[in-house]
Order: sequence, then C-alpha cells, then structure tokens
Amino acid sequence: MGYERVMPSHLPQLILLPGLLNDAELWRDQISGLSDVARVWVPDLTPYATIREMAEHVLAGAEPTFALAGFSMGGYVAQDIARIAPERIERLALLDTSIHVDTPQRAAQRQALNKAAAKGGTFLGIGQAIMKSYIDASRLDDAELTGRIVDMTQRLGREVFLRQNSLEREDGEAALRALRVPLVIIVGENDQITPAEGHRAMAAAIGCTHLVVIPDTGHMAPMEAPGPVNGALRHWLARPAGKR
Repeated sequence: MGYERVMPSHLPQLILLPGLLNDAELWRDQISGLSDVARVWVPDLTPYATIREMAEHVLAGAEPTFALAGFSMGGYVAQDIARIAPERIERLALLDTSIHVDTPQRAAQRQALNKAAAKGGTFLGIGQAIMKSYIDASRLDDAELTGRIVDMTQRLGREVFLRQNSLEREDGEAALRALRVPLVIIVGENDQITPAEGHRAMAAAIGCTHLVVIPDTGHMAPMEAPGPVNGALRHWLARPAGKR
C-alpha cells in the first residue's frame, strides 16, 4: 500500500522574497526546513523594473492572506506590500535589509557597480573578489557555500543585476510601524551590506521586539546559517496572530 504525504490545509502560505540577484536557491534550506509548518512560495522577482511591479506580482499570485519574509532587496518589496495591502499580511519577517532610502554613499556605490557591470565581458555575479563583503570571513573557504552563491548570481546574469541594482528604494518605516502583526527582524552579526546596528535601529523605529542577531554570519544569512534562520522563522510562525 503506497503512502502519499498530504499537506495539512491549515498550514499558512509563507512567501519568501529573494534579494538582489537571488532566486529560490537563496531559500533552499528554508523551503525544505519549514515544509512541515508552512506552504512556501518563492516568487520570481527578476523580470520587474520597479519595487512596485514586484509587489504587485506577489500580490497577484498570493493567497488572500499570508506570512511574508523579505531578504535584502526583498525586504523593500515586503515593505511596499505593507504599504499597499497591509490587511493581507498575517505576519512579517525582515532579513538582512533596510527600511530607508539609500544614503548618498550607497547610491554612489550602486552607480559604480552598474558602470562596471555594463562594460561587457564575462559577468562574474557575486564573484570571489567581492564575496568577502557578502559572507562571514569564517566561511570564505566553504567551497559549497561560495559555489552556490556564485552559480546563482551568474545564472541570473548582467541584465537582472543592472535592473535590480537600479531600483528606487522607498522609506518603509511608517508602513511597518502601522502593522499589527507578529514581526521579526533577523540579521547576521557581521553583515557588511546591511549592518546589524542598522537592524537594531530598525527594530526600535518600527516597534519590533523580536530581533535575532546570528553570530559568525554575514549578509547571506539564509544560506550561511539555515539552522538559526529556520529556528527564528519557526518561532515567528508559531506566535499568536494579531499581536506584534
């Protein structure tokens, strides 16, 4: 007699939003590790030229209500969803991201990266040269981890990078502060792209009392530290609805 696993219908939909030059590979360990507590969907954000287009794509494909987690650029998409359809969000997680517009310094960095990427030649994605700013120093010799990141970013390619790195990012503080749902903020302790200190300020600004700082972890927390990330998301999914 065969056995077919039947997913309980009461499990919430969990939408995992990738970051810049990321796809579902970013969330591989969350897709498998949280399958017993949620029905996971990772939308493809790569075709879209604005944060609003990404948010509208997610809302068009989502169930009426859902749990929402956004990583890095995906955090800005989550904030826009909170801005235009807050009633559909049952709970919100923000990972290694920001709620503010780019500083002039960060905007200049983006312009420089776009200029370099547009020159042609082989597109290296998040290659070894800049890997040290994306993951913790202790993981730079982890060939499996770095290989997954390089392969993912090279697969998505130059056009996606230029499009996503040019996105205009809006301030999300007011939209997030207005939510009355379970919130969690997760960040790698040694995140150089969106530092932990900024996440502490973010938590204070939006009234989030659940802040998880993961030791020995850089910006790519879902890939670098799947155990702690899954544990934090599992706890967040289990918290009572309707309470921050």
